[in-house]
Amino acid sequence: MILSFNKSGGGGDIHQGFQSLLTEVNKTGTQYLLRMANRLFGEKSCDFLSSFRDSCQKFYQAEMEELDFISAVEKSRKHINTWVAEKTEGKIAELLSPGSVDPLTRLVLVNAVYFRGNWDEQFDKENTEERLFKVSKNEEKPVQMMFKQSTFKKTYIGEIFTQILVLPYVG
Repeated sequence: MILSFNKSGGGGDIHQGFQSLLTEVNKTGTQYLLRMANRLFGEKSCDFLSSFRDSCQKFYQAEMEELDFISAVEKSRKHINTWVAEKTEGKIAELLSPGSVDPLTRLVLVNAVYFRGNWDEQFDKENTEERLFKVSKNEEKPVQMMFKQSTFKKTYIGEIFTQILVLPYVG
């Protein structure tokens, strides 16, 4: 399965294009499960423009939830992490690490994506081993990696120096 973002009609309104994408992505009755959830977590003492709130809700299905970052920063961080964990079926348990928000935080924008599907061609579980995964420019972590010898389609996005491997899903 490959998703593309071409809903704005080339020069159309990007907000309406994203609104269409969200509707399409979150549809039911598919052979895969793909869900996107957006939310804004704003400092309760701030007065966010109603037009901003309305646009976020209309185009991005992102409601504003007010939290107390000033005097309950850790409670707010944990609340956001709980919301993300619920939206990702527990796959992302701690999006925000301790110290990532502080009493000066005024707004946190969260986009959670959850996908569950089956590969068109399954990997052999016996070909799984622990290898280093590059988390950032300076950090690697050991993770379980699957291997499969085959011919795959791939592409390259030069602007972000990234190779993309195409692995089709059922449906």
